[in-house]
Amino acid sequence: MTNADFEKIVDTSDEWIVSRTGIRERRIADSDTHCSDMSVIASRQALEMAGCSSKEIDLIVVATVTPDYRLPSTACVVQEKLGLPNATGFDVAAACAGFINGLSLVGSLVETGRYKKALVIGTEKLSAFTNYRDRNTCVLFGDAAGAVVVTAQEGESGIVSTFLKSDGRMREMLWAEVGGTVNPYTTDYTYDGRDKIMMNGSDVFKVAVREMCRAAEKVLAEAGISSEEVALVVPHQANIRIIEALAKRLKLGMDKFYINIDRYGNTSSASVPLALDQANRDGVIKSGDYVLMAAFGGGLVWGSALVRW
Repeated sequence: MTNADFEKIVDTSDEWIVSRTGIRERRIADSDTHCSDMSVIASRQALEMAGCSSKEIDLIVVATVTPDYRLPSTACVVQEKLGLPNATGFDVAAACAGFINGLSLVGSLVETGRYKKALVIGTEKLSAFTNYRDRNTCVLFGDAAGAVVVTAQEGESGIVSTFLKSDGRMREMLWAEVGGTVNPYTTDYTYDGRDKIMMNGSDVFKVAVREMCRAAEKVLAEAGISSEEVALVVPHQANIRIIEALAKRLKLGMDKFYINIDRYGNTSSASVPLALDQANRDGVIKSGDYVLMAAFGGGLVWGSALVRW
């Protein structure tokens, strides 16, 4: 779905969207494609790259705020569709920071020795959750999924450090007001957009830049790594201006940031794994590289992860 497509449905323009967000196009899943379907495709690619069979997976964590169903978890649906007989699974709801939350959690669980090989999936069908009458938000979002296999192994490569934080006092900056048990759907609900994504963009921008920077500095300090030693930063692809501000605060050139927001828009939980996978397949990441991931989303929730490839 290109910016030209949006010019036909809301009062906007390609120049307005690109200058403020960096987005030129985004992918929209059809009505018969769901989060679990995208998750299965991404997971199969990850399993193939890892040389891992489905029977070896003993844990599935799916990060999403657009699950197939309210009950059961999307992880259970993915388990059935992928045929993972030896796995347990559950979902993580941390919006755009969902994948990093899932990665941090799975890393800790694998370290205990209880689980050997896990799938961490970030998947979103935000098109089902977007108000296409709100020009300030509808141009931002796309649908996607990304997945990684996390295994226990010896050596220096792997998850070096993670950091997670949330502040529920700011939840109304980025939320969907209607649809939960506080404000359930009623027979007289007029579908006025409060069941879709609502965002105070300027306030979110300020907090996102500040806290993503702090989160990044936190994992670097914990690992004893300077920002100059980072080979690649894979940020949440929310807004090019946020990424540019993050680069400035970290005193890093934009050449160290992997950017694909122009092609896919904001895909929430799928954003970081989607970009990470593309950077890897493009040969941007080499063995031994330090890769820094940072994300920020509704909750408000933010986090970072430092990985040695």
